[in-house]
Amino acid sequence: MRNLILVSPPFYFILFFYLTFLGSLSQTFADEIAKKGDRVTIDYEGSLEDGTVFDNSKSHDKPFQFVIGSGQVIPGFDKAVTGMKVMEEKKFTLQPTEAYGEINQKLIHKVMRSGLPPKPEPKAGMGLMMGGGPGKASRRATITEVTKEYILIDMNHSLAGKSLTFAIKLIKISN
Repeated sequence: MRNLILVSPPFYFILFFYLTFLGSLSQTFADEIAKKGDRVTIDYEGSLEDGTVFDNSKSHDKPFQFVIGSGQVIPGFDKAVTGMKVMEEKKFTLQPTEAYGEINQKLIHKVMRSGLPPKPEPKAGMGLMMGGGPGKASRRATITEVTKEYILIDMNHSLAGKSLTFAIKLIKISN
């Protein structure tokens, strides 16, 4: 003969309440949609048109957090995350105008070598910090060309003029 386990009626009520509450709670989180002003947590990978990965959340050892619409990320990224649900994944490509902008020729400067110190020897690809000074922000720049007469310094963002592809997963939404 089988052993029957008798359970008192309050147990059924507690079990029913627990399952109903958790079910509706998880449904609420699953249905929540990311909107302006929400703090979101995402995993992401950004790559160039040729597939080269330029950044990802794994290299930072934790997911990335930002507030939608606060200006913390490039405009197209804000737009892509808006409307997503928790655990949703998305892959999208941003044109330069939605990312770091087109290359601005006014930010490319020719500097005569005669006005530069002899050391260190400038090389194409070398990074520098330009500007700054009291009360002013410095700006990252890259030497793009070196000749005997001059060097060409580009103060555009390194991703300016490039289409960027992102694969993202929305992990959490906090209001």
